Amino acid sequence: MSVLTRDEAQTRAQLLDVHRYTVALDLTTGDETFESVTVIRFAARTGADTFVELKPAELRSVLLDGQTLAPETLDDNRLPLKNLAAGEHELRIAASMRYSRTGEGMHRFTDPADGETYVYTQMFMDDVQRVFAAFDQPDLKAVFELSVKAPEGWTVLANGITEHLGEGRWRAAPTPLISTYLVAVAAGPWHSVRTEHRDLPFGIHCRRSLAPHLDADADELLDVTRACFDRYHEKFEEPYPFDSYDQAFVPEFNAGAMENPGLVTFRDDFVYRSAVTDTERQTRAMVIAHEMAHMWFGDLVTLRWWDDIWLNESFAEYMGYQTTAEATRFTDTWTEFGVVRKAWGYDADQRPSTHPVAPEDVQDTASALLNFDGISYAKGASALRQLVTWLGEKDFLAGINTHFARHRFGNATLADFIDSLASSTERDVHAWADAWLRTTGVDTLTPTLTTETGTCALTVEHTGSRPHRIAVGLYDQDLSDDEGRLTLRERLDVDIPQSAPQPIGKPPALLLLNDGDLTYTKVRFDAASAQAVGTSLSRLPDPLTRAVVWNALRDAVRDGELAPAAYLETARGHLPRETDLALVQGVLAFASTQVADRYLAPEERPAALATLSSLCRDLIRRTEDGDHPGLRLIAVRHFIAVAAHPDTIAAWLADGTVPGGPELDPDLRWRVLARLAVLGATDEGAIAAELKRDPSANGREGAARCRAALPDEEAKRAAWSAMFDSDDLSNYLFTATAQGFWQPEQADLVRPYVPRFYDDALAVAARRGPAIADAAGRWAFPAYAVDTESLALGEACLREADPTPSLRRKLADQLDDLGRALRVRQG
Repeated sequence: MSVLTRDEAQTRAQLLDVHRYTVALDLTTGDETFESVTVIRFAARTGADTFVELKPAELRSVLLDGQTLAPETLDDNRLPLKNLAAGEHELRIAASMRYSRTGEGMHRFTDPADGETYVYTQMFMDDVQRVFAAFDQPDLKAVFELSVKAPEGWTVLANGITEHLGEGRWRAAPTPLISTYLVAVAAGPWHSVRTEHRDLPFGIHCRRSLAPHLDADADELLDVTRACFDRYHEKFEEPYPFDSYDQAFVPEFNAGAMENPGLVTFRDDFVYRSAVTDTERQTRAMVIAHEMAHMWFGDLVTLRWWDDIWLNESFAEYMGYQTTAEATRFTDTWTEFGVVRKAWGYDADQRPSTHPVAPEDVQDTASALLNFDGISYAKGASALRQLVTWLGEKDFLAGINTHFARHRFGNATLADFIDSLASSTERDVHAWADAWLRTTGVDTLTPTLTTETGTCALTVEHTGSRPHRIAVGLYDQDLSDDEGRLTLRERLDVDIPQSAPQPIGKPPALLLLNDGDLTYTKVRFDAASAQAVGTSLSRLPDPLTRAVVWNALRDAVRDGELAPAAYLETARGHLPRETDLALVQGVLAFASTQVADRYLAPEERPAALATLSSLCRDLIRRTEDGDHPGLRLIAVRHFIAVAAHPDTIAAWLADGTVPGGPELDPDLRWRVLARLAVLGATDEGAIAAELKRDPSANGREGAARCRAALPDEEAKRAAWSAMFDSDDLSNYLFTATAQGFWQPEQADLVRPYVPRFYDDALAVAARRGPAIADAAGRWAFPAYAVDTESLALGEACLREADPTPSLRRKLADQLDDLGRALRVRQG
């Protein structure tokens, strides 16, 4: 497929003024294809050649100003428009389009629970071409009028309010000016909960089989939506710019959510079928706030080209966390960001594939797609949080509101954004942007204490180039507490680089750089502080402070400065006393999936799993009183994940409950069965019986995961063939199969598949496109084959083969992580 280059987009934007799309979709023509008729009204500023994009199953007809154009001129995804005269034009294109099974374009899904079918669009980047013909670039905004013919009994949702005209025909209100990638349609027999807020219709929607679960959480979902909506209207002077606000929870969605104006789509994993923790509810609330922020930053004001996608995502990420903390009951969002989300950014920024938050060299859409990573989201949000710390929230919001006023319903660049911020402050925002947004890598801050006549002074060694405004926490031992409690003496504001050492008085028990986590940097400890961490980490008073410490320990393990076993010892000593759910979840996840499974040698892994099992048992015992159900659920999940022997969890499955609770809901039952499959303690009969018990989409994925995890040569052959020899698996079933396939316990069994992976991944990525390429690189990669032979195979693939851009990026990142794991093992 031809990708759009920045130069081509600039040329076309200078030539065309696109006014309006009238799109008619017919979803009643079968399971494989649908009909799409598009009329585009546009003007050419001068006479010239250009092209329009589409990816049809069959191009039926093309009329330009009433004259027929030959469908055969379609070249890949480009239909040439030759010898356009200056002035107004009308282009009409009729085509048959393919439904997707990979979450791209018009995705079609049949619910195994009840046989009902749903379709929805994901148009991001260049996938609108899979649904209708378009001049597909973000700076050619237009009005969109959509009509849809759907099966009887279906509801059609779109960017604007939809009206049912009878006989399955629906019409959506015309949109304001929006970009092609933001158009959205979702159709099916949705279960809906509707209300109004501020005289606007609000709705939440899901599959019918999930109706009881959506209804159970409807009050919370709508309360969060209303609270964030109101908070944004306190922050932003520009009112919400669209005619309604629908949120549709859709099946097999590749991302967390998508900011389609007026119709936000979410993965329907956010409609909880089973018990979840408050941290998971908080994450859902943050995603709601994140997507709503895009209504202004992304939809009202849109990037001109994909090099500024970070502006959309970093802004929404920052606002999502901040607004959730301000407007909802979830007030500790930045703790979860610090211990989980931020690590995503740190990891990405230390790989060879790193790029500036605001990259300058985004030559085409294929390159742009690779920048949806921890840098654009987590690092960018961290940078904005540091900007707000340095600039002040008042001036930051004043600049944002200037930006909205200047560019409403238009397009803008980084330069425009910085100019808007600069208009609200006397600080040199342009220099800040150069230092923070145009550079790569993670800075490191290390404290040095000097003492004279009993008084300490702090000097911060700074590896890196960015300026930072940080808080330095000084903590003393509470002499009245026998358990090593640390109390905050003072929190100092320090600018890096320093102009002079910072006096701090008497030596503290613990000195913590970046206390409060207001900047983006690694931090190290002085010797006394490192000792205090070992004895008193869980006795620090603030969960966000503890998150900074845990992140520092994580960084030290990854950098080879702290032994993996020492990290496990710290977790074993302090997690049983931890109360913050995000911290417990984040630390256990890193300890199991990275430390035990990758950073320790195979012969050390059984002891690591025993340590983690013991830790989880302590948490389970501690929560027997029922006062901490979220903590208990985390402990149960991780106990299942690290179980080295099947007896205990098999008994839980047989009894349908953990002694003392919780009862095993579908999620926990599939977790237990998957672990039993890894351990060779179940079989196909048990998996089939469980699927009969839970015939839902999640059950189907659970069964695929379990079958791929069986320690049996035939099971592995079948799983591998399903992933790579056929195109039948949807994106979610491909991922579930891949997640089950590789297991550290089965290294000998799956070793022959390590070299096979590269050739087969190359083929499936080329055949099935970016979404499956991403899944193959992320989930089907042999991550547990931590050895020099596996690394050499992967490096040869990158050097000698020609992976698609999406797969190349995933392989490069995976191989860098593999090399890091080898270095950590070697000490």
